[in-house]
Amino acid sequence: MNKLLHITTIEGTLRAFLLPFASHFRSKGWQVDGMAQNISKVAESVQAFDKVWEIEWSRNPLDPKNFIAAPKVIKEAMEREEYDIVHVHTPVAAFVSRATLNNFRKKGKCKVIYTAHGFHFHPGGSKLKNAIYLNLEKLGGHWTDYLVTINREDEAAAKKHHLLPSDRIRYMPGIGVDLDYYNPDAVSEQAVAQVRQELGLTNETPLFLTVAELIPRKRHRDVIQAFAALARPEVHLALAGPAKAEILEEMQQLASDLGVKNRVHFLGMRKDIPVLMKAAIATILVSSQEGLARCVLESLSMGVPTIGTKIRGIQELVEDECGLLVEVGDIPGITRAMAWVLEHPQEVQQMGKNGRLKMQKYQINHIVKLHEDLYAEALSQ
Repeated sequence: MNKLLHITTIEGTLRAFLLPFASHFRSKGWQVDGMAQNISKVAESVQAFDKVWEIEWSRNPLDPKNFIAAPKVIKEAMEREEYDIVHVHTPVAAFVSRATLNNFRKKGKCKVIYTAHGFHFHPGGSKLKNAIYLNLEKLGGHWTDYLVTINREDEAAAKKHHLLPSDRIRYMPGIGVDLDYYNPDAVSEQAVAQVRQELGLTNETPLFLTVAELIPRKRHRDVIQAFAALARPEVHLALAGPAKAEILEEMQQLASDLGVKNRVHFLGMRKDIPVLMKAAIATILVSSQEGLARCVLESLSMGVPTIGTKIRGIQELVEDECGLLVEVGDIPGITRAMAWVLEHPQEVQQMGKNGRLKMQKYQINHIVKLHEDLYAEALSQ
């Protein structure tokens, strides 16, 4: 029986991206385990894996406990279960895990695969930070059997900087989107009507939607300012995603100061994202940094175009007439894009169709098959 361990920094990453992979490989007779902080506290993840490993570490790469407590758990898991493949994700977990597992892999006891969900060095980053993160990735490459990139820009960067030999760098189009779940035909008009009623909207009220955690790099401030500048009292904006109290209050105050408080809806965490997307005329994601934007994949799968920024992980999804692109921080540009969407309904409808068609290569079944092929190659070495 093959044994596979997925490691991420926080449990939410496992739940957001990797449960379909766990289900698939378990159905093939594999033992599939998961390791992350707080994983044992979430029933969905506990049920998804054969075994879960609780580990303490921080998303802060400089936190000492990442290099003191965490390696002990990783070594214990490897010695006890003798995993054939350890697949690591997210920067902190990937770096610490690869460093810890290097002696095991040098002895031929396991293969280590690293999926980069967006390198921390990128064209929009500072020179100092880019240099630090690039050198850390080069160091980590010595402890890695295969590197998986999920966007073309990262693939090119990995090969340019020789993070691994080119034949061990693999591009996969994302981490997979379920086109049956994110399917406009699977969402009833009644469900859309209920959401609109919840928000106090009529069937004719235009709604823009942003689905993203309220953190600085997602630049919600830009969206709210652009929406206020749009100056169309019939249009509403909804923001779905978790937020710390202080950031939520800051954004709510901004909406109030700009006079759009009654037309900006802060929805928090939602489990009805397909319904919200179908209720919207377009989604907006104007981040300064992304790996491959999951919410854009979901939006295009729902046949809803996106207004996005010209950055890695958004541009390659939105181009090919699946939405509109603006520069990071270009608030007037966002406003113009929103106005264009409102004024060109037929073109917007066609963009939605283009997006749905484009998402075929990003569907989860295709990505699972690519993982199957990669694991088979790794095990054959």
